[in-house]
Order: sequence, then C-alpha cells, then structure tokens
Amino acid sequence: MTGASGQIYGVRALELLAEHGYETHLILSKASKVNLNQEIDYTPSEVEALASEVHQNGNIGAKTASGSFKTEGMIVAPCSMKTLSNIAHGNAGDLITRSADVVLKERRPLVVMPREKPFNRIHLKNMLELTDAGGIVMPPFPSFYQGPTTIEEMTTRTVARALTHLDVDVEFEEWAGL
Repeated sequence: MTGASGQIYGVRALELLAEHGYETHLILSKASKVNLNQEIDYTPSEVEALASEVHQNGNIGAKTASGSFKTEGMIVAPCSMKTLSNIAHGNAGDLITRSADVVLKERRPLVVMPREKPFNRIHLKNMLELTDAGGIVMPPFPSFYQGPTTIEEMTTRTVARALTHLDVDVEFEEWAGL
C-alpha cells in the first residue's frame, strides 16, 4: 500500500484475501501509514494485523524482493503515481518497487491501482510503460451496473475484480449483459 488516496482498497484486499485463506505479505509506505488514519480511521498496526506477514518498506532484503519467493502475484492498492513511475522505469529503491520489479521479471501478475485524477500525459505514458512490461493497470473506478448502494459494495466489487487478475476467486456479482 502506498500513500495515494484510496487506502480502503488495500485494506479491503487484505480482508478478502484473509477471508479466502490466502497468505498475504504487506508492505506499507510511510505515506500510506499517514493516509490510513486520515481516510479510513485505521492505524497502521490495525492494518498490519490483517496480513499474514508484514515487511518494512526499507528492507530490500525481505523475502518478497527475491524471485525465489514464489507468489501468486502482487497488488499495489492504492498505487501512487510516484510508485507507478518507479515500477514502470525499473527504479527499485524500496521494498514495494523491488518486489514489483521481481514479480514482473518472474512473469507473475502485477496489478496496480493508481489513484490520481485527472491523469496527465506523464501518468498515461508511465501506465503504458508498465503495461508494456507486463503489469496490469487497474484504476479503481467503481462500476454501477449492479446498482451498489454503499461505498463498501463498490469497494468490494472493485477489489474483487482486481484480485481476479491474480487468480483469486472472490465471489462478487459481475455484469451479465442485457
């Protein structure tokens, strides 16, 4: 989880993965720790308690920084434009970006959920670079086909859809067409 707005997306991802029995490895950026309390009234320790294991972002020697650590993939939710840019350009200076770089080099799914608006040309070019490198850019735009009535419904559906890219089967109502 990085410092972009949308901390609820990372928290909801951890909750859904825990509910379905997945092992999770959490890395919080410094800015994420600040935004958690501002946006959703969670402390970093409360979010860390949702994960199977927590790694410090400055510890680039953590297991997630190695290709020999097998994963189903990685989700960065929310993903700041700074982090997206660093991943897209191979700037692996912290554990989040190093872990993402490893996921890409090992050809595992990497889903980033950037939370900025509007996008400028630099953002769009970085998203294209990341896509060309094998990443999946999924801005957390809510869908309204199912008529959600709460933020929780919209958040859950958006995160569940992102998790499908990691082959995580979370039940949610998909649009079935007309």
